[in-house]
Amino acid sequence: MTITLTVPDDSDGVRLDLFLASVVADRSRSQIQRLIKEQSVRVAGRIAKSNQAVKTGQLIVLDVPEPVEAEPQPEALPLPVLYQDRDLIVVNKPAGMVVHPAAGHASGTLVNALLHHVDDLSGIGGEKRPGIVHRLDRGTSGLMVVAKNDAAHEELARQFHDREVEKEYVALVWGVVQAGRRIDAPIGRDPGNRKKMSARARRSREAVTRIVRTEHLNPALTLAQIAIHTGRTHQIRVHLSAIGHPIVGDPLYGGVHRRVPGDVRAVTRLQRPFPHAARPVFKHPADGRHMEFTSELPEDLQDVLDELRARQDPQESG
Repeated sequence: MTITLTVPDDSDGVRLDLFLASVVADRSRSQIQRLIKEQSVRVAGRIAKSNQAVKTGQLIVLDVPEPVEAEPQPEALPLPVLYQDRDLIVVNKPAGMVVHPAAGHASGTLVNALLHHVDDLSGIGGEKRPGIVHRLDRGTSGLMVVAKNDAAHEELARQFHDREVEKEYVALVWGVVQAGRRIDAPIGRDPGNRKKMSARARRSREAVTRIVRTEHLNPALTLAQIAIHTGRTHQIRVHLSAIGHPIVGDPLYGGVHRRVPGDVRAVTRLQRPFPHAARPVFKHPADGRHMEFTSELPEDLQDVLDELRARQDPQESG
């Protein structure tokens, strides 16, 4: 596969490997550096070097080998299971775990763990995505519903598609955001950075997010319970950033601040963005009964929140 790029004005002078890692989807910086080392990248017709700077208007060509398809293998990875029957399983995905195998993530994924814990996963998603009907970002922890047979997969996928599933998250955001606010802004791929999504993209799809409840920790931070009525990539992260309240700890959408006041210093310990998929509500795919599950914040997020509350001025809560 050949990828051809032209360096835009705002990337003039950027190191080649950094530039490519920011614009080539599904390729890490280390993978980009490996391609350069293997002489698979040319800049202005010449074999490239990792540390060279790119210039506005330069033509860059990458020869990327096609990925070798491999059936994912079961792995004995920790995977908390909240519920399981013959049709579905509800798991609490840890932060840092990719949902399914992809370029650069052939192992260590949720699918690898599921294949170890479950013998009868649905095959509709294909060999690389058995049972997967919805996804969470790699850095997001929380609850996921997985189908164990094809009939359950089809019905759960229909419920997600028809917006019959309630999905509630807990997120720590910058600034004071009020409960009841609705964000209705289509989301599409950011034309300037393929790793990002944007609420101002030319090609976009409908996306709706609602702030359900809030706890104002201080003038700098709000703990929010957030419901999403659609399931676009990075939806909560994009929408909260678009209204000026990016999620704390999210470097991609403006949620990491170099300088923070002493009373919120705890947020500097975060190693990931602070959203957590806390509550899915859906109908059982076989008999239609009401299914609702909740998940407490994981330890890394709860520790930060506890410290923030301990430093909170009582007059600022509410």
